[in-house]
Amino acid sequence: MYYRRKIDDYLINWKADPAHKPLIVKGARQIGKTESIMHFARENYENVVYINFALEKKFMQILADGYSVDSVIRNISLADPSLRFIPGKTVILFDEIQDNPDVATTLKSFKIDGNYDIICSGSLLGINYKKIHSNSVGAKTDYEMYSMDFEEFLWAKGYSQEHIDSIMVHMLDNKPFNQNEMTVFKSLFLDYCVLGGMPDVVKLYIETGTFSGTLELQEQIRLDYEEDVRKYAEGLDQTKIISVYRSVPAQLAKENKKFQFNKIDKNARSREYTGCIEWLIDAGVVTACYCLHFPELPLKGNIDESKYKLYYPDTGLLISALDEEAQEDLRVNKNLGVYKGALYENFVAEAFIKQGLGLYYFKKENSTLEEDFFVRTQDALIPVEVKSNRDQSKSLSTLIKNQNYNDISCGIKLGNYNIGYANDIFTFPYFCAFKIKEYLKNKQF
Repeated sequence: MYYRRKIDDYLINWKADPAHKPLIVKGARQIGKTESIMHFARENYENVVYINFALEKKFMQILADGYSVDSVIRNISLADPSLRFIPGKTVILFDEIQDNPDVATTLKSFKIDGNYDIICSGSLLGINYKKIHSNSVGAKTDYEMYSMDFEEFLWAKGYSQEHIDSIMVHMLDNKPFNQNEMTVFKSLFLDYCVLGGMPDVVKLYIETGTFSGTLELQEQIRLDYEEDVRKYAEGLDQTKIISVYRSVPAQLAKENKKFQFNKIDKNARSREYTGCIEWLIDAGVVTACYCLHFPELPLKGNIDESKYKLYYPDTGLLISALDEEAQEDLRVNKNLGVYKGALYENFVAEAFIKQGLGLYYFKKENSTLEEDFFVRTQDALIPVEVKSNRDQSKSLSTLIKNQNYNDISCGIKLGNYNIGYANDIFTFPYFCAFKIKEYLKNKQF
């Protein structure tokens, strides 16, 4: 069974645009790129040509005579004479392009020719994307794909768009959920936290109605990521890359979540690991949240690149990397102790990055003032605090009240709460995090 994904609507709109360019769908492995693209292709084209460079080595020489459309099609036909090319009715899918990145050089020729639609995909693991980008600049459109977000999970569970949109109505109207709504959405949210959004994991859970076997799938995905490090990370210390990846869960459990190299090796130096972290970020298997120099706009030009927190872009994989007792605790909704704050913070980071929001935090030197995340509207900066307990939000209140922070007039708190508003702080339950970007767009502050 095919489960609806957000890329579905994007692909339909892409095809409907008369000026559409060849498309490159980027993202980590096993997030459902190929399945979604193939579903779209079969539904919308008379003829589909699918080429997988990782599995079908016979196609590795299709550029032997250059990058023109005619020569590429001729060489594809030589490799597989059963493939047809019908102008105006054919989509060509180049999959696993990390194994043949030079194919991106052909995109300009296909764009000029205009007879065939082109979609490329591949995991960021191993993609020399700087090369791909330089070889196809101006001739392609990029789409960043992630594992399923909470909304896609709700679709897979059979919830209607009306159910999902009701969450936004509550948020915009500042109307608390009733007890039944809170119970249902909190239960679904906890299931999603445990499972994450990897399609194979979600499918197994829905088909069996239990968590049985999902942990083993998650562990295998993490092992596959590590195997790809060994396969694709050329010119870097592969052991160090894997050490960084494995250290993220433990570092998030610390009070100071800033990534610290001495937690990997007491003699480690940042210069030895910088390239390793960049590789993992490019691979899509970790995401970085950068520290702001000062809590003010703009955001991108206001970061300290030497200070950052690292998160897993799929909280289910993070949970699968914890000790077995912590995994079981979350599955039966017990107390997670030191991991509780880390998991909910990771979930919010995941929700933000899947909405296209940047990840930023603030920690004032020689002070307890610290804020988990920041988002923005056109004119305002809004601090976001993730609470794993009922303690007061001292830093959030300080940021709002301090006249030195002119861009801040209100804040958002996410936690085990119902919807509310007091002292310029909007409070939402955790499960609302996936709607924050839409909320900022529609809310009149």
